[in-house]
Amino acid sequence: MRLFIAIQLSEKLKGSARDVQETFRWQQVRGNYTPAENLHLTLAFIGEYGNPEEVLDAMERIKFAPFTIRMDKIGCFNDLWWTGFADSRELADLVRNLRHALAEAGILYDRKKFKAHCTVLRKAQYAKGGQPVHMSIEPADMQVGRICLMQSTRGKHGMIYTELGSVEAQ
Repeated sequence: MRLFIAIQLSEKLKGSARDVQETFRWQQVRGNYTPAENLHLTLAFIGEYGNPEEVLDAMERIKFAPFTIRMDKIGCFNDLWWTGFADSRELADLVRNLRHALAEAGILYDRKKFKAHCTVLRKAQYAKGGQPVHMSIEPADMQVGRICLMQSTRGKHGMIYTELGSVEAQ
């Protein structure tokens, strides 16, 4: 099973991300747009792992209070575009504690430095060979009250994300 741990975005944040996608489309940018139902904030990418219950057990060792995140920027990694989140001590602490719990449980995960983002477009191809212009985002907030263990499977028309379990804030 291909697994990752994420924050599922509120409809408000998904709306902000979709607005960014619409701006790209209006500028005739082609590529692989993330479907609305797949928009999320990855906290830890695990990859192939056969026992989701072990991952859920590690997640349950994490204690966190509800906190707010703010989607407020747009950026890219080469041809991949994302919406980004304001710096948050609570989010950074959650990610650090979560990754520590995974490591203690012997669960391997992608150790890349955490960059709070939501992928909105992959393999961007620009009209007339240029870059998009006038990109902005209306900042939007949401309360984080849980984290989710997700399974990623390849479907006929792209990736399908299925929630396998979650841990609530306390």
